Amino acid sequence: MIGKPMTGGSPWRHILKFTFPVLTGSLLQQLYQTADAVIVGNFTGERALAAVGTTNTLCFLLLAIAIGFSAGNGVVSSQHFGAEKLDCVRKDASTGILFLGGLGAAATVVSIAFSRVAYEYAVGVPQDILPETLTYFRIYSMGLIFQYLYNALAAILRSVGDSASTLYFLLIASVMNILLDLLFVGVCRWGVAGAAWATNTAQASSVLAAWYYMHRKYPVFRFRLRDLQWSRAAAGDTFRVGLPIALQLVFVALGLTFIQRAVNGFGQAMTAAFAVSQRIEMYLHLPCNALQTTLATFTGQNVGAKRMDRVKLGAYQGVLISVIFTMILSAIVWLSADTLPGFFALSDKAADYCESYLQTIALTVIVLSLYVPLFGFFQGTKHSLIPTVVALCALGLRVAVTYLFKESGYFGHTIIWWNTIFGFGTGCILSWIFYAKTCFRWRLIKCR
Repeated sequence: MIGKPMTGGSPWRHILKFTFPVLTGSLLQQLYQTADAVIVGNFTGERALAAVGTTNTLCFLLLAIAIGFSAGNGVVSSQHFGAEKLDCVRKDASTGILFLGGLGAAATVVSIAFSRVAYEYAVGVPQDILPETLTYFRIYSMGLIFQYLYNALAAILRSVGDSASTLYFLLIASVMNILLDLLFVGVCRWGVAGAAWATNTAQASSVLAAWYYMHRKYPVFRFRLRDLQWSRAAAGDTFRVGLPIALQLVFVALGLTFIQRAVNGFGQAMTAAFAVSQRIEMYLHLPCNALQTTLATFTGQNVGAKRMDRVKLGAYQGVLISVIFTMILSAIVWLSADTLPGFFALSDKAADYCESYLQTIALTVIVLSLYVPLFGFFQGTKHSLIPTVVALCALGLRVAVTYLFKESGYFGHTIIWWNTIFGFGTGCILSWIFYAKTCFRWRLIKCR
């Protein structure tokens, strides 16, 4: 039985109710990725940790495509759900599963084929950690189809207001990943290969759990393999809405790849510190990313129901919730910045780098929380190109100032973390300008 759309009652209540499972699920996902790094660092050393850490940006690049197009499919489905067109919702879901499954298979082939070129020349991975980097990335790439399919299934469930179920799937994956990490890396001593195999196995389990749940609970999503049908219209809508979202994340990933190259130039200690710092930084991103996901669904459903007054109120309340949650997490990271690096078995030099990074990002990420939830507003109103433009400008500036000041006497290596204030500040200003213009256009349309 499908629930009711979020088109009545207090927006903030719906937003909080929807956000908590998304936020908790993302937290679980981040916890097992952190456990991955802790286990690798403690059982295989700083070099292996640096090797796995340097794959983060390209792994995110590949995942960005899955997140983007699954989010696009979810927005299309949520609008049809808000308009109570369940036959269209079923077509959207079927097409999304086929669309993302095909993309996942293609991503595996391309990433394995070009892995050496990407890491040796584009990322500039040092030769002493290159073999372990390639080993981890190639095995990880074999499981991309599971990550793509999981994102498709999770977006379908969220589009009909079911964000809680994804929490249970991620819990299964998180527990399995940590246990397999301990077995493959700690007991079997498979090194970085063991960490990659653990991740793939855990992702496959979450896909099976999500598919079984959808089949049992929702008759409209009760697909057998031969029931999956391709809808050209649904695919077109998914591509049109999802492409800008995917490009936004791809630009973020490409920008971080260039920053990773600059990081690698400062040596192994900085590479390892950056890997750990990014793992911890992602905790600070959880509230605003969860609110972005929530507002995309909330906005899509209310646009489908033609409740534009609720769309604007939901945007303001979503941003406020994002800021409050982020400030709480930032305070925790700031106060514990000197102790967190110790869990990853970093050298003294790497730990110092990590502490400085965390103290800086704990402050600058508050600016990020002021505008990222608006990306969900833009996606839900089919203005998905706006977050792409904002991300391109913000990441472009971060990369530019990194390479401009990394050799300077004023910033030097600290520009690796201080570049965030330039990027986040630019993104915040542009997002609110676009938001004001979008709302102003609505007023003009209403007057006509």
